[in-house]
Amino acid sequence: MKKALVLVNLGTPIAPNYKNLRLYLKQFLSDKRVVNKCPYYWLPLLNLVLLQVIPQKSAKNYAKIWNKQQNESPLLTFTKSQVEKLQKELAEEFFVDYAFTYDAGRADRSIEYKIKELTNEGYSSITILPLYPQYSVSTTASIFEQVSDCFKKLEYIPSIKIVDSYYQNDLYTKALANSVEKSITDKTTELVCSFHGVPVKYIEKGDVYQSHCEQTFENLKNELADRGFKLNLHLAYQSQFGRDEWLGPKTDFTIEKLAEEGKENIAVITPGFAVDCIETLEEIAMEAKEEFIQAGGKEFIFIDCLNDSEDAINLFKDIVK
Repeated sequence: MKKALVLVNLGTPIAPNYKNLRLYLKQFLSDKRVVNKCPYYWLPLLNLVLLQVIPQKSAKNYAKIWNKQQNESPLLTFTKSQVEKLQKELAEEFFVDYAFTYDAGRADRSIEYKIKELTNEGYSSITILPLYPQYSVSTTASIFEQVSDCFKKLEYIPSIKIVDSYYQNDLYTKALANSVEKSITDKTTELVCSFHGVPVKYIEKGDVYQSHCEQTFENLKNELADRGFKLNLHLAYQSQFGRDEWLGPKTDFTIEKLAEEGKENIAVITPGFAVDCIETLEEIAMEAKEEFIQAGGKEFIFIDCLNDSEDAINLFKDIVK
């Protein structure tokens, strides 16, 4: 039996400019799993107003973090490296590839394209690994939906396994703790755990995301305590947009408040992101750091995502085996 493993992440624009950001953001923000509003209200607002403005700002932010050497986003760079390293480790059992929920104009990177391609090449067992440790209707559910839609277009449906989350995996918790241990200094007293936010109404309708984030936070807190670290941990949520009520407290508010309280040395980790991207490298490592320093803080340590580290590769191997 030929087996394949497909890593799936959100997606990335092809280039940091208005045209490509508009295409990417239109796909992303048109997904009813991401923005759960009446389409007769939301889509005209999105296409006629928001997509005239948001891509311009996003393009500038992407340009700040763009991998100019490879001419691609860091998310793509790290995802390709994860695939390469996993392929070496799993060569005897899996063919490893990647796909994006939103292909941003590159159809060959879409979930549908990858599944069709693998099926045509004779792979009868496909494991889909969403790179989201915590399940959310706005991320993981979209992958389930796209895989299901793909089935409708196939004559032969292979055996498909989708990993819905891995926040409870012990290697994941230990990998996060390892990252903290390698990054902080003797002066670090506060650790902010920043997760991507979601609207409160999603949780009220049954999304388990908040409970997964809170359990991740507790697991990391316990692991660090077991290792003898005396850190004050703070749970927060980032990347809010729109007028709806979102999960809180907000990351920027939390960080600014710590500075105002005289906490001069902090570190920030983003456990919900498998690889560094615009939300971590620009929003946290740049914007949040600047806000912290302006509010009176001194040392701001941004802790890298697991990315293509040895810990990350070992974690993924454990999940799929």
